[in-house]
Amino acid sequence: MPNIVEVKSVNKRFGRGPVVLNDINLTIEEGEMVALIGASGSGKSTLIRTICGLEIADSGVGRISLFGQVTQTGGKRLPAQRQLRTQVGVIFQQFNLVTRLSLLTNVLVGRLGRIPKWRGLLGLFPRSDRIKALKALERVGMADKARQRASTLSGGQQQRGAIARALTQEARLILADEPIASLDPASAERVMETLGTINKEDGVTVIVSLHQIDHAFKHCHRIIALKDGAVAYDGTTEGITPEDIASLYGVEGLDLVKDARPKDGDDAEGQTPSYLKPVAVAS
Repeated sequence: MPNIVEVKSVNKRFGRGPVVLNDINLTIEEGEMVALIGASGSGKSTLIRTICGLEIADSGVGRISLFGQVTQTGGKRLPAQRQLRTQVGVIFQQFNLVTRLSLLTNVLVGRLGRIPKWRGLLGLFPRSDRIKALKALERVGMADKARQRASTLSGGQQQRGAIARALTQEARLILADEPIASLDPASAERVMETLGTINKEDGVTVIVSLHQIDHAFKHCHRIIALKDGAVAYDGTTEGITPEDIASLYGVEGLDLVKDARPKDGDDAEGQTPSYLKPVAVAS
């Protein structure tokens, strides 16, 4: 499968502060659903913002490519960054909906890069775009809320609206930055299930940063872990061990491992799930 994202030798620091991203190298193939994990301050959000072009990597040899086209290199954005922005949907922790507008209008914002600028400024979306937006809302279970102001919706409902916006955008890559951090457990699970369904049914590549590693284990087949701005683990969900997690999160990791165990019925009682068993290392 072709690579959707390529990050090569990328570094980032803000001003004279500490290094936030330290020689990041990774590739994401088309159709993957990847969890980006790590303790607070490990660089997850900065990496996502740099991939989508909201931040610029430091000058040097580093470069970022999306869909086979270089979007950043030498500390500069290239024209491809702007050309490809319609193909990259970004979902933020705080939803980024305009609360005074209806949910439908917020979802239609996903079409702005695909219609003439004057239509977008006047809010004159074609009927075909409105149909796309309503179908997207139906897919995330929010069609009945289309006319409601975003401010009247719960956090989980707003986040599903943000996902519908990415669907309406027809994004080939979704970057979700801590999309469930502020949600209750039931809403968080529904958001993750929605992202997983889009990944499976539409073949959309998804990179989702998570602090709740139980969701990473349940919904993603690959984990990329950051520690102090560097890639500490990049591999299958089954390959990461309790020791790896404890190293990433410190003492907190012990509780995270316990919380990540499957709920009743997911695994035989008293048994350690396969993804938390230590991996044998050849001598």
